[in-house]
Amino acid sequence: MRHATQARLAPMLALLGVLYGCHGHPAGPPPPKGASLATLTLATEAVPQERRLDGIIEAVNQGTVAAQTAGRVEAIYFDVNDFVPAGAVILRLRATEQRAGLLQAEAALREATSRESEAQTRYRRVADMFERAVVARAMLDEATTTRDAAVARLAAAKAAVDAAHEGVSYTEVRAPYAGIVTRRLVQVGETVAPGTPLVSGLSLQYLRVVVDVPQSVVEAVRGIRKAAIYVGERRVEATRLTIFPEASTPSNTFRARLDLPANATDLYPGMFVKVGFVTGEALELLVPASALVERSEVTAVYVVSAEGRVALRQVRAGRRIDGRVEILAGLEPGERVATDPIAAMKAAT
Repeated sequence: MRHATQARLAPMLALLGVLYGCHGHPAGPPPPKGASLATLTLATEAVPQERRLDGIIEAVNQGTVAAQTAGRVEAIYFDVNDFVPAGAVILRLRATEQRAGLLQAEAALREATSRESEAQTRYRRVADMFERAVVARAMLDEATTTRDAAVARLAAAKAAVDAAHEGVSYTEVRAPYAGIVTRRLVQVGETVAPGTPLVSGLSLQYLRVVVDVPQSVVEAVRGIRKAAIYVGERRVEATRLTIFPEASTPSNTFRARLDLPANATDLYPGMFVKVGFVTGEALELLVPASALVERSEVTAVYVVSAEGRVALRQVRAGRRIDGRVEILAGLEPGERVATDPIAAMKAAT
């Protein structure tokens, strides 16, 4: 009988051991689950205020290569969408006439060189004879004139050879900079004249954005001179900002040009982008983008109270700035936000 009574009392004693501490006092409630979460205490920060406008990307280096000499198109080495290295031969013209002109100029140069050498020798001989009073002054003057004419003809022959070399080089149309062919305006076999457009192209290495700035904000933009472009969630700082000195009519807007970093990826001429011009500063609340919880059309964060309780709260988000998000409504300075939303979700359940 006594053993049965002890067996019934055992579970009750175990329960009492849980309710009372080792000193005989009742055990307190377990700490809130949110007490161990990593949190960020919100405080206002000075954030640049931007005026966003629509802009268009264009290539800094773009243009059309034209023929500099007459001839027939003999070969075309690049087509539309091909990448052309700087200095590469894009197309070649038949150079028969130009090479013949070069041969003539080189022959004339050899003749002029011989005649100049002969005239110099005769002048030195006559000058020596004149010093010894063997010949008259008139003969020395004649030798001097012949020598000077030969020197002038030699200079003209050298210039003609340089011009002939230049004419031959014009039959090889080279790329002025590295870029991509956008249009091919001639075909093999066509005859072209000086000034005939041949190939159009552009370089993707250096890009810029053009945008029209309203008169109401142009003074602030001129003073601060900071801007960036936005492509989706991506932000690219402009390396240089140029504002034209006169307004366009009838829109009364000022054309602005923003230079982008060299070799900017995934940006192409003709794309529409958003341009943010810094016009001032304002105090805003910022939270890490990783702390946001986005479910369908709802954006929220996990807020941890002073007691460690975790609650999901809907917020209204604004711009993304360097990995952080501007909070327009839903939070107050001094509140704590969980930086790890997954851990906070587990603590909230």
